[in-house]
Amino acid sequence: MEQAVQTLNLNDPAIFKEWQAFLESLGITNFQANELQQIDATLGMYNERGSLVATGSVAGNVLKYVGVCNKFSTQGSHFNSIVSALMNLLAQRGVFHLFVFTKVKYATSFQHVGFHELARTDLGVILETGDTGITDYVRRVAQVATDQDLTPASKVGAIVMNANPFTLGHRYLVEQAARENELVYVFVVNDDVSLFTTAERLALVKAGTADLTNVVVVSGDQYMVSYVTFPAYFLPTQDDAIRYQTTLDARLFRDQIASALHITTRYLGSEPFSRTTGIYNQVLQTELPPAVAVKVIDRQTSGDTVITATQVRRALAADDLATVRDWVPATTYQFMQQHLTTLQARIQEGMNINGN
Repeated sequence: MEQAVQTLNLNDPAIFKEWQAFLESLGITNFQANELQQIDATLGMYNERGSLVATGSVAGNVLKYVGVCNKFSTQGSHFNSIVSALMNLLAQRGVFHLFVFTKVKYATSFQHVGFHELARTDLGVILETGDTGITDYVRRVAQVATDQDLTPASKVGAIVMNANPFTLGHRYLVEQAARENELVYVFVVNDDVSLFTTAERLALVKAGTADLTNVVVVSGDQYMVSYVTFPAYFLPTQDDAIRYQTTLDARLFRDQIASALHITTRYLGSEPFSRTTGIYNQVLQTELPPAVAVKVIDRQTSGDTVITATQVRRALAADDLATVRDWVPATTYQFMQQHLTTLQARIQEGMNINGN
C-alpha cells in the first residue's frame, strides 16, 4: 500500500540523491543549478517498501520534474495523485493558473487532469490549466489596441523584446515596424531575472515609444518566455534545450497569439553576437512563415559600434554611464541616472549583466 504524498526536503543529501536517481531512471537527467534553484517545493510518494514511486516539483506556477513509476500499481494512479497534490499545493498558495513543460508521451496524461495543450515539438509540450488562459491573454492585448483606437487594422506587426534596458537599437526596430504597419504590438518579456525588473522594462519601453501612435506595448505575460526561465530539465543536452525552447516558443506565438491578434509580420533585430538568439532567429524564420512573415532588421549602430543593451549594463557596472548616453532614449538615461545606486547594488549582489 502506497504512502500518502509527502514533502521532500531536497536540501537533505540522502533525499536529493534518491530523488535524482529516481528521475534519472525515468530519463530525466538535467539537474543544472539554474533548474534546481527555481524549485519552490517538491512532493513525493513511496511504496510499501519505502521506494520512491512518484515525484513532482513546483517553480512559481510551473510544474517541473514530474516523474512517475507505475510498475507496481494501477496505471495512472501515481500520476493523478502527484499532479493533484501539486495543484492543491498551489491552490493553497492562491495560485490557480498553472503551466507544465513536459515530454510528449506525458501530454495526454496531463490533458486527462484538465491541462490544455498550447504547443508541441518532437521534444516536448507546453500545457496550461486554471482560472485564466491564453484566450483571456490575447483578449486583454486586443483590448489595449482597441482602447488606443488602433483596430481594426489590416497590416499588423509584432516585436518581442527583453529590453534590458530599452535602447535606441530597440527604438530603431520599433520605428521600422511602425512605418510599415497600421498597428504594431511590442511584447516585453515577463521575467524578473534581468537587471531591470519586468515593471521597469515595460515602463521604459512605453516611455521610449510614447510618440509612436500606432504602437501598443504590452507584457508578454507567461507566453513569451525568457531563455533563463524556460524549463528544459527533461532534455539531455544544451543544444536540445535551445532547439526545444525556440521551436516551442515560435509555434506558440504562431498558432495561439499571431492568429488571434491578426499579426502578419514579426520583426527581428539581426544578431551578430549571441549564438542562442541567432538560432532563435533562424527557427522563427523557419516556423512562422507563411502564416506570419519574418523581417530581420540590421542592428542600429553608433559610429562603427553596434548598440547593445549588454554594453549599457556594463557601463552601469563600471560607473561610466556617460559613455552610453547616445545609445539610449532620454527616458531610459534619466531612469538610470535616478536609480543608479539601486541598479549598481543589484549588480554587486550578483545579477548577471552579460547575455541578452
